[in-house]
Amino acid sequence: MDKAENDKRFMQEAYNEALIALKRDEVPVGAVIVSGGRIIARGHNLTETLNDATAHAEMQAFTSAAHHLGGKYLNECILYVTLEPCPMCAAASLWVQLGEIVYGASDPKRGYSTLGANLLHPKTKVRGGVMAGECGKLMTEFFKKKR
Repeated sequence: MDKAENDKRFMQEAYNEALIALKRDEVPVGAVIVSGGRIIARGHNLTETLNDATAHAEMQAFTSAAHHLGGKYLNECILYVTLEPCPMCAAASLWVQLGEIVYGASDPKRGYSTLGANLLHPKTKVRGGVMAGECGKLMTEFFKKKR
């Protein structure tokens, strides 16, 4: 399987996590962490459920991946997330020394790139736009219903 097929497959899994968040009336963001070609962690937004503003999908996935690996560094891992990480999650990715971030939709208002790439670990690779249409539509539809 080539890189594009892997990206689509793993982003679809992150999207499925976002759908779980949507069913819980959470902002529909989902994430999976991949190591060695296998999903080792999953997460979706739980900020409303846990009454915790930091309970973003990425944060849930980072904690789960660290537990799975038995260590705090995720330098050999890839995070697939449906929305460009916010500055908090990007900074957390620095601390876990994440190997790569692959995101779906860009977040021009609250994404980490609004502050610059300095929030990321210098070795972290970033790619965006995987399933951007589907991921973006999920967010747009969610917030339309909220307004």
